[in-house]
Amino acid sequence: MAQPVTFESIRVAREWLQGKVDVTVFAAHYPEDEDYVRDVFRRTRPLDRSVLDIGEFGAKRKLPLISDILARLAEAAPDADYFIYTNVDIALMPHFYTSLAALLEEGCDALTITRRTIPKTYTSPAELPRMYAELGTSHPGHDCFVFRREAHARYDLGHACIGAHWFGKVLELNLICHARRYASLKDLHMTFHIGDDRPWRDERFKSFSAVNKREIRRVLMRFHAEGRLVDHPEIHKLVALFTPELRPAENTPPARQLRRSFWQRVRSRFGL
Repeated sequence: MAQPVTFESIRVAREWLQGKVDVTVFAAHYPEDEDYVRDVFRRTRPLDRSVLDIGEFGAKRKLPLISDILARLAEAAPDADYFIYTNVDIALMPHFYTSLAALLEEGCDALTITRRTIPKTYTSPAELPRMYAELGTSHPGHDCFVFRREAHARYDLGHACIGAHWFGKVLELNLICHARRYASLKDLHMTFHIGDDRPWRDERFKSFSAVNKREIRRVLMRFHAEGRLVDHPEIHKLVALFTPELRPAENTPPARQLRRSFWQRVRSRFGL
């Protein structure tokens, strides 16, 4: 149900650009899923492994590794300035790309944009005008990530897989530690999701979440050893949960926070 809505919302958002921003949309997929990729997307080289290739799991869910997805994107878009990753069930508001360009112009070079959750009663792309009108409710997770292409080369995502709990924190950790200015935008009406199902919290899938939790700890330890951890509230939270033996505020670069003036301009521009 969600994918047709997502695909159509991306098509509409690209039409809204009217040449103002150069956006190319890619889809990473397994060979058996190629027929589901719509014409609005360019296809990357097919994915050739999943989390099932790196361990034993009780449930057989062929979840892609985020490192493989982004590697395919880097290969397919060598001249891009920024990468945007969104989950396949995240729909875009028509102004998504133009609003994002404005945010980047304000000086931020890495963003997470949290979706709005709208009622589960919607089922068809034909209902998109009504979906756009839904304000929705806030959501605590991360499902849309924007970052400089050149920063991606330094990311360490290991075997973290999408579709499982903690995935967003693995990617956010890398964004924060390699951004000049990072912002987590939790209240902008730029993306939305139909319903609030959270299948990754199913007890049957805990082993997949465990992979992502191990990757968070490993990356925190590596970045700490290499002096790449930054003094940021979200990093502090992750350290407290996964590596309490570390003291990230010691011997780390100063916090790379957005200036107050940036937030004032964002609130003014979007009427917040």
